Amino acid sequence: MPATMRSSEQVLTAASTSRFVQTKKWKLHINEAGKGHPLIMLHGAGPGAGGWTNFSHNIGALSNKYRVILMDFPGFNKSDEFDPESGERHAANAEAVKLLMDELKIEKATLIGNSLGGFATLMFSSLYNDRIDRAILMGTPSPMIGPPHFYSPAGVSEGLKVLWETYADPSPENFLRLVNIMVYDGSFATKELAKERSDQAKLNLKHLSNWIKGLPLIAQATPEMKSLWEKLSQMQTPTLVIHGRDDRVVGVENGLRNAALIPNATLVVFNRCGHWAQIEHAGKFNALVDTFLRDAG
Repeated sequence: MPATMRSSEQVLTAASTSRFVQTKKWKLHINEAGKGHPLIMLHGAGPGAGGWTNFSHNIGALSNKYRVILMDFPGFNKSDEFDPESGERHAANAEAVKLLMDELKIEKATLIGNSLGGFATLMFSSLYNDRIDRAILMGTPSPMIGPPHFYSPAGVSEGLKVLWETYADPSPENFLRLVNIMVYDGSFATKELAKERSDQAKLNLKHLSNWIKGLPLIAQATPEMKSLWEKLSQMQTPTLVIHGRDDRVVGVENGLRNAALIPNATLVVFNRCGHWAQIEHAGKFNALVDTFLRDAG
């Protein structure tokens, strides 16, 4: 990911926007820029993932109008470690967002989540609906249990298999396979990016081993997971569902299901787009987010 992102006023860097926030449970790392309505952007589940790696293409443009906060979940990047036996992962991610908002004195925010971050947005909407005004989901797995898959293969996706293999062996070679499968346009999947992500993942190997340890627990039928579908089906929060038509990690059918499940949802499918809509189509994504926030306001 680029180390810098230009806004109309300044050049933003990972270092210049970086800080830590101590919450009641975790010390969380964030990148923050801009003023105005708060947008909290939540990253996906890949090894070495973090707020900056997922959203460095977006923070510059969006921070011209909004207060943009890129959060690292517990157990990722520079945030505190997360013991998977301490609680349900998705509920913990949502709680981390809520505790961060408490410390930053943010009463309500728009949540923008990619993949795991999108599921955290759904869980946050379920558990803390009075603290979210709008939701934006990208490449987000659906909690909706329904008919068999019609548009994508059943079972674990091709992309998730490579992602789990990269957790077990975070080598540059595996990361090159991983970033290739995340995008439609292979020009985004460079050897330099693969090495950068590999180096970042190796900064805290405990994050990787904890994720692997927690995999058998992540889909357990906890009370939070059991109530999620019902609560979302009643949620009136304006929601934008973005999905890449060519997503090989979380198939486009998940976007259709999420749009069907949430009453006040709008679905946009990006053509020639994989799992990283915010990177492959950054300009279109940033403009769509801005339009949605303006029209839903």
